Amino acid sequence: MPNHDFDIAILGGGPAGSALALLLARQTRRPERIALLQSDANTLYGHAPDVDPRVLALNQGSRVMLEAVGGWPDEAAPIRTIHVSQRGRLGRAVIQNTDFSVPQLGSVVRYAGLHASLAHAVAASGVRVMTGPAARIDGQDSQGVDLAQGDLVLRARVAVQADGSPTGPALREYQQVALITTARASQPREGWAFERFTREGPLAILPHPGGAGLQSVVWCSAPERAQALKALTPVALSEALTEAFGTRLGSLTIQAPVAAFPLTLNLRKDITVGRTVAIGNALQTLHPVAGQGLNLGLRDTAMLAAALRQWQTDPNADPSGALVQFARLRRPDRTLTAALTDLLSRGFATRCSAVDHLGGLALLALDLSPSLRAPLARHLLQGLRF
Repeated sequence: MPNHDFDIAILGGGPAGSALALLLARQTRRPERIALLQSDANTLYGHAPDVDPRVLALNQGSRVMLEAVGGWPDEAAPIRTIHVSQRGRLGRAVIQNTDFSVPQLGSVVRYAGLHASLAHAVAASGVRVMTGPAARIDGQDSQGVDLAQGDLVLRARVAVQADGSPTGPALREYQQVALITTARASQPREGWAFERFTREGPLAILPHPGGAGLQSVVWCSAPERAQALKALTPVALSEALTEAFGTRLGSLTIQAPVAAFPLTLNLRKDITVGRTVAIGNALQTLHPVAGQGLNLGLRDTAMLAAALRQWQTDPNADPSGALVQFARLRRPDRTLTAALTDLLSRGFATRCSAVDHLGGLALLALDLSPSLRAPLARHLLQGLRF
């Protein structure tokens, strides 16, 4: 027999799972019927959430949603201008917040700060938070889902997988490794984010929420090149980074250890199975170019909460219709976003001069034509909307 019974159980207490818990809690008079099952395991880089060194790029749509549920952190670096270019070729595009009459295009936040803000909001929401070993789904029937977290046995009418990665082989192995670190710019430009395409992969330089000229670095390259870069001394790596990026920010000096992880594209085939549904990283793993991963996951949460709003008034009803509707509505946005990041990650790394020149012409066209630039920028800002 289950030790606990809930209307909704969310497996994973990361940003997507926590944001979903907050949205669902606002829609019911019984938030204690929502369970957020957190894992006490360390995060990707071996750090607990409160000291996780990662930073996250969130678009303006994500910020608005997180502010609405009380989960926005105090410390954030604004992005008001995005500069896109390719190394060694002509063509660039500049996107500014004034083009869309928004205060900013996005923000960069610390993972630890975002996690703390969301955790604080969840603790005050009435949602039941349960921390222990990673929770798992043990089975389901027409009435609900059986779950376990360590020795605890749970039952929920709907289960949401919000953590982990899609099961099965990757759709694409990019043969790229992302190096993540922090650098200090000698000539920082407040509010500017740069995406520079190289023949081995994109290089992103983003404003860091720590301020004082700090920049977040996401440097994608071939595995052999990444291994060689990671082995360099901080001084040598700083010189290599400045040479690869250019002098738009002056010299770049490495300020933190370098983390590395291989890049893949993976999309879960079935968004919903019976009374279970996946969101965020459990639903898709994307290339980090253009910083779309968490933004896409937060759009999953917003649409799932909207789909379940009516069902929450009568949890004894069959949720199948709401879950099927959610899956149908999410497919276009996740398909387009995955295709866009896939194209950007590979299109400028073909090592073919003709393709490089075409890419440069495309950037030039985007820069000169607001009518071409606007649809792409809007999708990066808020995803595909209906």
